[in-house]
Amino acid sequence: MDADGKLAPDLAESWEPDDKARTWTFRIRRGVTFHDGRPLTSADAAYTLRHILDEKTASPQAAVLAPLVDGKQLRTPDDHTLVVPLKTPNAEFPSLLTHYNCYVIPDGSARAIGRTGIGTGPFKLESFTPAGPGRITAYKDHWQGRPVLDTIDFYTVADMQARSNALLAGQVDLLSQTNLDFATARVVAASDRATVARVENAQWYVLPMLTTEKPFTDIRVRQAMKLAYDPEYVVKVALQGAGTAGWDNPVPPSDPAHIAAHPQHDPDKARYLLKKAGHEGLAVDLYTSSYDPIFTPMALAYQDSAKRAGIRIRVKTAAADSYYTQIWMKKPLMATYWYTGRPVDQLFTQVFRSGSSYNETAWSDKDFDALLDRARRETDDKRRQELYGEAQTFVIDKGGAMTPMFADRLVGISRKVRGYAEHGFEFDYLGIGLKGA
Repeated sequence: MDADGKLAPDLAESWEPDDKARTWTFRIRRGVTFHDGRPLTSADAAYTLRHILDEKTASPQAAVLAPLVDGKQLRTPDDHTLVVPLKTPNAEFPSLLTHYNCYVIPDGSARAIGRTGIGTGPFKLESFTPAGPGRITAYKDHWQGRPVLDTIDFYTVADMQARSNALLAGQVDLLSQTNLDFATARVVAASDRATVARVENAQWYVLPMLTTEKPFTDIRVRQAMKLAYDPEYVVKVALQGAGTAGWDNPVPPSDPAHIAAHPQHDPDKARYLLKKAGHEGLAVDLYTSSYDPIFTPMALAYQDSAKRAGIRIRVKTAAADSYYTQIWMKKPLMATYWYTGRPVDQLFTQVFRSGSSYNETAWSDKDFDALLDRARRETDDKRRQELYGEAQTFVIDKGGAMTPMFADRLVGISRKVRGYAEHGFEFDYLGIGLKGA
């Protein structure tokens, strides 16, 4: 996906469907080699898809692709053509292959790939230790040309303060996948060695309600929780304005499919719905942690805003290192976030469709699933856009996810760095460099 949310060629130079969007043909780029020198072919692309679909792989992308693709039906009529027949028509299918779980690996490499890391990117893996240091080096034969940097060393540092101290001391040049808290961002921006880069609406923050746990099994309670708070207040308090109100719609405002319509903040209606549901004076625990610096400010802002509807929120702080094993998808109400950049069909299928392993609210609605299926089959672009708009309304009105906001990510970066760029899941490893290098 490019910076405008549109599909852009990469290892596939082009693609086209049949007239019903039932069979897709991909033209694989010529002149691309893997890090071991092997040429990229359509057999590698087919193998990668089959590996994703294999239940033993347990790929998160399998839940998105398995309802559509039968690995046995893939065809490679020549070394640079991949034909993908689908079980059902899907006009958005190519967008589902943009996810990082779909990076192409060499044919037959599944058992070794975790050690070798062989791919087609601008850097090749030299060393890696889980939760420890690693190194990647420039791949001089990359199809887009040699990257600017010779080497990138990377480290895992769990503590946010230690990370920022390393940047300020000049020990590291970039705090990757790290959203700085505002106090730290001010310190970094004021330093001689580092500054802050802002990635707009890069993270989508959520307060998921487990719809399989009381009181959130009742749709009236879920609706009341959404009407009870003011997303614009949460953005102002938790983000100090560095983001956009979500209004419980998970599709980012920058996405072409985004709809702006939403219910307004209405604490009186929230009180009414809670009374009808038998939960007047509702009191619930909301779990958060220091895993992300925005979690607790968001939770406290929600707590404060929801008071007007008579909802009592008890904010509970859990350990950061076990947050996503002990709290996420286990507690009835908690704070989390996702990166934006998912195509709309992937977003709904992965996070909201019945049975998905990433469906963090465990929400299941057969009418919503059927709506997604209709959107996938629709080949008229305008009508498909309308159906995805209906899906957004469905999630806002009936789902278990509160989406208070989309946040700009504040990235700590050395003043020596040049060519830094990222959007969604895409990071420009090819162009990033250092002054004087």
